[in-house]
Amino acid sequence: MILGVMLLSSCSVLFHFLYYCGIDFVALLKKKMKRKILLLIFCCFSILSGKGQPLVMFTPVISSGLNNSVDVVVPKDGTNRIFIVQQNGIIKVFDANYNVLNNNFLTVSTDITTGGERGLLSMVFHPDFAANRFFYIYYTNAAGGVNIDRFTTTSGNPNLADASSRTNIITINKTVPYANHNGGKLNFGPDGYLYFGLGDAGSGSDPHNFAQRGDSLWGKMVRIQVSDLPTPPYYTIPSNNPYITDPLIMDEIFCFGLRNPWRWSFDRLTGNMWMADVGQGDWEEVNQLTPPQTNGANFGWHCYEGSHSYIPWGCLPASNYIFPIFEYPHSLPNGGFSITGGYVYRGANYPVLYGYYICADYISGNVWTIHATTNAVSIQNNLLNSITGFGEKENGELLAVTQNGVLYTVSSTAVLPVTITQWNGFAGSDYDMLYWRIENESGIQSYTVEMATAGLPFQTAASIYPKNMPSSFYSHAQYGNQTDVRYRLKINYQNGQVMYTSILKLQRKLDRQKLVFPVLEKSGLFVLAVPADKQVRWTIFSSTGQLLLQKKNYTTNEIIDLHKFPKGVYWIKVQIKEQVYTERILL
Repeated sequence: MILGVMLLSSCSVLFHFLYYCGIDFVALLKKKMKRKILLLIFCCFSILSGKGQPLVMFTPVISSGLNNSVDVVVPKDGTNRIFIVQQNGIIKVFDANYNVLNNNFLTVSTDITTGGERGLLSMVFHPDFAANRFFYIYYTNAAGGVNIDRFTTTSGNPNLADASSRTNIITINKTVPYANHNGGKLNFGPDGYLYFGLGDAGSGSDPHNFAQRGDSLWGKMVRIQVSDLPTPPYYTIPSNNPYITDPLIMDEIFCFGLRNPWRWSFDRLTGNMWMADVGQGDWEEVNQLTPPQTNGANFGWHCYEGSHSYIPWGCLPASNYIFPIFEYPHSLPNGGFSITGGYVYRGANYPVLYGYYICADYISGNVWTIHATTNAVSIQNNLLNSITGFGEKENGELLAVTQNGVLYTVSSTAVLPVTITQWNGFAGSDYDMLYWRIENESGIQSYTVEMATAGLPFQTAASIYPKNMPSSFYSHAQYGNQTDVRYRLKINYQNGQVMYTSILKLQRKLDRQKLVFPVLEKSGLFVLAVPADKQVRWTIFSSTGQLLLQKKNYTTNEIIDLHKFPKGVYWIKVQIKEQVYTERILL
């Protein structure tokens, strides 16, 4: 049974995409240009992949024989095999068509604790697995800590692990009696190093502040170089680890401030890390780490839960932390209670999905897509719950596995029609001006401007009814004088779907004068901020002196769209009483 909602049938999507690409589909058929048709279809989907947000669908492909599934991985050795990790200590292997090859590729039965958040939690294959046959597993040991062990496959049988090859690479002892927050995901990075994310060792609120302490690996992302040394240690420290010269911080630490990064991944195209960190009592979050940010990255827990102040004592200024690119509240309608991170889709079968990060909530079943470049967010409510892990095939197609033992393929057949071509704003002296442009506007019930200040959750600031035109421009002035404020736009569809823009952060300078001089956005929007207690006259001239626009005694904020003007040089004159300001504008 296919889960999800289809806005358009496959045929309708195909013909519309071909139409927008200017392709005569009938003529192509008559010429029997099948290969060219497929190529053009792919190009059309690729061109339109930035239009709106894609709809995610889950199709079950294995629905029996699995139990307590928590991770799905591939060896990237050209075989296209699929390995499913079960929390009870068993790993199963399947071929590319989802036929079982070995029910028990590996069974871990010694020095392991299972149940709750404990057990066999992840596995990963060495980048050179095809030659050295190495793979690694991540599990909670009998003492409550975390072990990473290395195995090889049996010589002559790649579908069976050699149990006698088990070698402990690293053990992270847990000195506190808590069973939760053990992390649980292994990945090799583009640099060939082994990464794993550890939780804060448990309980609630990180009572021992492990996530911010340099003398503990708990609450960190760890990076090591694994090797084939015959004697311990079986790993070394990469020479470019960010804290290797700091005697107060363990050399293995790659970044700080994580609560429980249960599932995280690398974008295979950009190398960016996407970390879904399970929240405390109010917020779930998605963090992104780009290569330039890796030197001293700190994601803030427990000083912050998401972008919200949590335990501020002893914390550094906010500028020392990296805040999430996306967060959602603990609620069932449009949030959840336990995030499961996924991957940025880089496959070829569903071009409308290309470049979107997919994550889900284990409890609510809500699924989000986040554009990897713009961070625009869309939600599908109650789509599939109990997702414990996502996986990425060799070809970039995605899989998902649930706790109740079902493996799904991830696909998409349509996009939400709305395209946000603009979402911006600026801070005036005692107000914030927000503006946005919508293309392909249809099926919208309303827009909600949401606002958050001083670590507080987002709240509704304004509701705006749509014009439902092919291209619509909107603006909203929010009065206030907070020095640090965040906004996001919530798009409410008539069919119940909800889409969010990226978070817009505005910083207000306390010494700002009453007049904010006109600003020209690169997109062609002329922004004129007018003091509420002043009367302003403004005029726009062409380079030849032709009067194009003027306004007298204007007393409110104004945003002027200059898209209709041809490219060239223009002049704007603003007069406030005896003061006259003139500025050159280049379109």
